[in-house]
Amino acid sequence: MSDQSPPAGWTPRDPDTPPHGGAGPAGPHPPTHPNGPDGPNGPDRPGTKARRRRTGLRRLLPTWRMVLGAVLLLALLIGGGLVAGYLLVDIPPANAAATAQSNVYLYSDGSQIARDGEVNRVNVPLSQIPLTVQEAVLAAEDRDFYSERAVDPKAMVRAAWNTATGKGTQSGSTITQQYVKNYYLGQEQTLKRKAKEFFIAIKLGREKSKAYILEGYLNTSYFGRNAYGIQAASQAYYGKDVGSLTTAEGAYLATLLNSPSVFDVVSHAQSRPRALARWNYVLDGMVKKGWLPAAERATTAFPEPGKVRAAAGLSGQRGYLVEAIKEFIVDRKILDDKTLAEGGYQIRTTIDRRRQSDFVEAVDDQMLGRLDPETRKADRLVRAGGVSIDPATGKVVAMYGGVDYTRQYVNNATRHDYQVASTFKPFVFAAAVENDSRTQDGRRITPNTIYNGDNKRPVVGGRIRFAPENEGQVSYGNITVNTATDLSVNAVYAQMAVDVGTARVKKTAVDLGVPEDTPNFVVGPAMALGTLQASVLDMTQAYATLADHGRRTPYTFVEEISKGGDKIPLPERAPVQAISREAADTTTSMLVSVVDNGTGTAALAAGHPAAGKTGTGELDRSAWFAAYTPNLVTVVAMMGQDPDTGTLESLYGALGESRIGGGGYPARIWAAYTKTALEATDPVDFELDLQPGAAPPPPPPSAQSNPPQETPDEDTRSPSLRPTPPSGGQDNGGQDNGGQDNGGRTQGGRDNAGQDGGRDNGGRTQGGRDNGGTGTSTGQGDDDGGTGRGDEDATTAGTQGRTGGPGGSDGGGVIGGPRPPSAFLE
Repeated sequence: MSDQSPPAGWTPRDPDTPPHGGAGPAGPHPPTHPNGPDGPNGPDRPGTKARRRRTGLRRLLPTWRMVLGAVLLLALLIGGGLVAGYLLVDIPPANAAATAQSNVYLYSDGSQIARDGEVNRVNVPLSQIPLTVQEAVLAAEDRDFYSERAVDPKAMVRAAWNTATGKGTQSGSTITQQYVKNYYLGQEQTLKRKAKEFFIAIKLGREKSKAYILEGYLNTSYFGRNAYGIQAASQAYYGKDVGSLTTAEGAYLATLLNSPSVFDVVSHAQSRPRALARWNYVLDGMVKKGWLPAAERATTAFPEPGKVRAAAGLSGQRGYLVEAIKEFIVDRKILDDKTLAEGGYQIRTTIDRRRQSDFVEAVDDQMLGRLDPETRKADRLVRAGGVSIDPATGKVVAMYGGVDYTRQYVNNATRHDYQVASTFKPFVFAAAVENDSRTQDGRRITPNTIYNGDNKRPVVGGRIRFAPENEGQVSYGNITVNTATDLSVNAVYAQMAVDVGTARVKKTAVDLGVPEDTPNFVVGPAMALGTLQASVLDMTQAYATLADHGRRTPYTFVEEISKGGDKIPLPERAPVQAISREAADTTTSMLVSVVDNGTGTAALAAGHPAAGKTGTGELDRSAWFAAYTPNLVTVVAMMGQDPDTGTLESLYGALGESRIGGGGYPARIWAAYTKTALEATDPVDFELDLQPGAAPPPPPPSAQSNPPQETPDEDTRSPSLRPTPPSGGQDNGGQDNGGQDNGGRTQGGRDNAGQDGGRDNGGRTQGGRDNGGTGTSTGQGDDDGGTGRGDEDATTAGTQGRTGGPGGSDGGGVIGGPRPPSAFLE
């Protein structure tokens, strides 16, 4: 029986043919799918383009469809979030800032210094605020307020970008947003608060008028001086109601909104240029918007605000302490001033209650108790400021800001308008050691290096011609750096600054702790004389670095800040080795000599080994004493200022003295405070690592009348660089004959009269420095020839001893010529 025929179109399968295959190279192929690789519509069909498969890393990249889908999904989520936020966030009631709480300031032991933060606010309707004042605020904060929406996303993004890229922290908030923050929320910088601010501002902008929002903003903004709202600010700064404000006054109040504490030109005189620049910016903005005629703008003068009126609870030193602590918190960006003004913070400070009391008592006993403004008009000008720091920790343990914060509101410890004078000189020498500097003729600068100390000697090697005057126009001839430091010789230190390099001197001072932006911190040889205007606090920081062997620990006023049980993070204060220990310690060794032998001997009354430097400002407007023991650093300054006009004045005639020097009242205050502050501790000697060649040379035998002088191996200097002998000569009647040896410090001085009896009974004073100058015992009127530590009536005898002593280091002694009278010593 034959097989049944296959159906038409069916190809018989050979049993030897593999499945899905043909019969070999020439064999038949199985049927194909139309869209398969070999089908009529497949990619291998002639004339068609094959689709590329994604391989390698390309498989990880999203396709455009995926990107588009993600964008649409994100937009949907954002849109939904905005709608949900708008619906869920309601306009809340006024926040606690509308009735701000008090901040509590505590001593380091937890006892209370003061409270602040009592609310000073009086709301006024917008109709009572002059239109020009309203426009000044808009020119300062939001010039497009009436035309813009409640929220400006572009400004917010721009501000965030500028902040992220280091162009400064900027606000992208509209006035509506700021009002929401002031009145409904708070000043804390959190995402949650910012999100609420965003939605409340949108809702408020839809529900309230622009006039309502501007009125609320002007009544809730903080203007400084504890003033909330434009009416309170008008009274605090100008003593008038807001309706009487001029355009210029309104522009200044608008200026304060940017930084209330910094731009107060009365309490922060150093910020005056910045405040004026902001004030001009406000007025120029008013002109651009057509709110102020250009002609009126050209004739507008800055309106000086009135004095600060302190709260009664901040009397005495409390106000100075609170203001300094607040300024520290704001400057270190721990809290901004608006957030701090909300109150509710407990601030435990580093101020030691006992030492703070000791400082006040020392100033009262040594200076304030001796003022007699009814008899001596110059006594009305006298002010004092001081700061004390623990060098190992950087903690400010005491501060004296003035006689009373309610009477003298400017803190004399933190102001920046008096020259620091010769207290800057140690920084010049520290820079010399730090940089291994040499003189113009190649000698390494050490305490024993010889310089010419003649009055008005032109500085050699500088680009600027400078011939500084010494105090009292005295020429000293050839003297060592150590002696030049003892006597604060300007000619020597101006030359040294050029030898070191004035830029290096400034860098060393900044490394020690003097702020780089200190007023009048100009690079040049004159900087060696202390022309910059650093604060007492800044100088205490720098001297604390010297005291701690060149290690700088940033100072602090704050131990802890808390609110509602939550602690506020404080900035790190890791110590750094600012300059080498060798540079710091060698500088200290010379400052010890200033206290033992130079212009600072009044500090010996503290009963502790001390290193320090005196200084007297230009025109005797200020007198400084900066000194330290191994464990306590204190700087004291006296200042002259007219209490009525605020102008800086000279201290001539104050306290019955012809002039006030740093070695007088400031050094006595320092000694009295240090003695009491350290009475529970034993005296501690300095442990110093000195630079090579810094150790004092051994004293020559008393019988040797002509000891060899320090000179370079070969004097290759040009005649203009060679030191000029003073009148009387260094040999004939100078350091040798009748000087340090014959009748000077050795014969009749420290040695032949004994160390103990020498200083008082025939030592430094009788036959030594003063040749009979009258002082505390029989004459230790070191600095002032009787006014330094002796009685006031010893001035004449002390001066006679210094200028006419037949022997001793003053009458033709170590300085090679006459030691200046007391009135000419710094």
